[in-house]
Amino acid sequence: MANDDQIATIGAVLVDPGQDLARRFRALFTLRNVGGAAAIEWISKAFSDESVLLKHELAYCLGQMQDKQAIPTLTTVLQDTQQEAMVRHEAGEALGAIGDAVVLELLKQYSQDPVIEVAETCQLAVCRIQWLQGGGEQQNEGGATDKSSYFSIDPAPPANSKSLSELRAILLDESLPMFERYRAMFALRNLGTEDAVLALGEGLHCSSALFRHEIGYVLGQMQHPASIPALQAALERNGEDPMVRHEAAEALGSIGREDCVAVLQRYRGDGERVVKESCEVALDMLEYETSDQFQYADGLVRLQG
Repeated sequence: MANDDQIATIGAVLVDPGQDLARRFRALFTLRNVGGAAAIEWISKAFSDESVLLKHELAYCLGQMQDKQAIPTLTTVLQDTQQEAMVRHEAGEALGAIGDAVVLELLKQYSQDPVIEVAETCQLAVCRIQWLQGGGEQQNEGGATDKSSYFSIDPAPPANSKSLSELRAILLDESLPMFERYRAMFALRNLGTEDAVLALGEGLHCSSALFRHEIGYVLGQMQHPASIPALQAALERNGEDPMVRHEAAEALGSIGREDCVAVLQRYRGDGERVVKESCEVALDMLEYETSDQFQYADGLVRLQG
């Protein structure tokens, strides 16, 4: 366990805008894995940063830590309309990941937010907490649990056992509630087959930017090469929402093949800052993970979120 001085040293890297962004991300991941009040305090300090990508990842990490001590910070970020939509959305999702019913009324309030990505996120978070209140955390009919084999706290549990064709139909049916479609998404992820990957890739053409961004995240978790064409197309698509393009870039970095690296190299100078930084950090992480340093760095994980 890290002591307070060690945590402060790591935290100082995280909040220092003069440091390389990828190094700050590694500090963030370390604090996430250390956990506790001191780590949460340092992570919370970085929400004043100019990097949307970093702030988004701060909120993601606080949610994955599932520590109620992070609720005040995440609440403040969600309520701050000066924060970017991508950051506020992640704060709402993080509150859902922590899963404490104390935030239920707040999330219901922001389910009507004028920023559609924030509203949809809070609607999902409300559904997740209500699912937990109904005993879903233990297990529900059909075997769907809230535990992910990818070690992530997801915005929705996987759907009860269904065929791939049924899950694909639910995933792509935009008349259905978003929570139900997310459940199909995570069930397809857990299937892990190439056909499941291809079905998920079709979701990158659905109308909701939030939904498309989550598809990118899930494909990054799966790290299946069959997803590369769909992810590359999303990154390259004219007019695509930056939060979707950023997630596609991170997913390509997670897959890490030579053709993925080539695409990331092309977009590391992108005019959209969050896309540019996503490519830069993904490339740095790939380089870092193949270096000798990685063998001795406890608790560092590949960029996801």
